[in-house]
Amino acid sequence: SGTGSVAIEMALQAAKGSIWGIEKDSAAVTLSRENAARLGVSNVTFIHGTAPGSLEDLPTPTHVFIGGSSGNMEEIIQNLFARKTDIRITATAVTLDSIAELNGILDRYPFAETEVVMVQTAKARKAGAHRLMTGGNPVYIFAMRITGEDLSC
Repeated sequence: SGTGSVAIEMALQAAKGSIWGIEKDSAAVTLSRENAARLGVSNVTFIHGTAPGSLEDLPTPTHVFIGGSSGNMEEIIQNLFARKTDIRITATAVTLDSIAELNGILDRYPFAETEVVMVQTAKARKAGAHRLMTGGNPVYIFAMRITGEDLSC
């Protein structure tokens, strides 16, 4: 969950929901907890660990955001499919390796729905008397839905 910004925003949007953020770096977990407390967010719990291992003791989610998987993307997706229920998954990728991995997952798993969107920003910078736009790296957003039904061919 990094600094907790996505989990905290989700908690603010789902005030009656429960949000869990999993983070492998203990300093980042501490910072996430401090950020949530500073913003008065009480419906988010930060867990020091990695997925999918840390998912085992959590309730089955309705929505999952994967901002990084530490190389465990396939195992995380397998864990979510094994729960045999409706789950919406959003995963982001910025490296070619992660994009290829997620694209392969779209091919290997029987998702009920999928969508891939690429977003990119540009920021103006001064270049003499002019302003030039400098492009940022694209971010690929993979949206997937598991229904819990057997959709295999």
